[in-house]
Amino acid sequence: MKHEIELKNVTKYYYMGENVVKALDGISIHIETGDFVAIMGPSGSGKSTGMNLTGSLDYATKGEIYLDGMNIEELSKSELAQVRGKKIGFIFQSFNLIPNLTALENVMLPMTFQGIDKDERKERAGKLLEKVELKDREDHYPNQLSGGQQQRVAIARSLANDPEIILADEPTGNLDTRTGEIVIEFLEKLNSEGKTIIMVTHDPNLAQKHARTIYWLKDGKVEKVTKKIKGKWVVVK
Repeated sequence: MKHEIELKNVTKYYYMGENVVKALDGISIHIETGDFVAIMGPSGSGKSTGMNLTGSLDYATKGEIYLDGMNIEELSKSELAQVRGKKIGFIFQSFNLIPNLTALENVMLPMTFQGIDKDERKERAGKLLEKVELKDREDHYPNQLSGGQQQRVAIARSLANDPEIILADEPTGNLDTRTGEIVIEFLEKLNSEGKTIIMVTHDPNLAQKHARTIYWLKDGKVEKVTKKIKGKWVVVK
């Protein structure tokens, strides 16, 4: 299988006066097409930084990051934004919906940046809200929706440009257990339809129940990599 996202010996350092904070200290991650990957680790392990780099939201201090074979370090910010907008859909723990836009308008928004005609944006957004079972809520604003409904709008928005990759950052973090399960079921359905799923989480039960590959981070390094092989978790690195 080809690697859709590849981080090669990547570091991310933050310089604060004479101090250096090593958020990531030489990690390598290979995410293959169609996989369901969890990036696991406690607070301060480098998960958020790893997510930003894996999702091409930031550049590395050192190392190489490839998105579908392209070295993102060689792209300008505007080029990277275009590529990222087409290839990766983002789902955030805090939903990040625009409060003064309806559910339909929130889902339409990413298509605006790709220059898609308004009628097509509206039609596609309506179909996506139907997919997450919220067609009857398309005219509602975020504050008129429950947390689970807002997260489902966020899932629909992440699919707006039909990306190959969905990156979910603690997607169940602000939800009760049952609602969280519904959201994860949507992610599994998308994975079964061929989407590559990358889920950032601190919950090992969630990771081991749903992912097929887990990168375990600790102190900015990959501590180990496990894969589910014939129903059993095996340490592969």
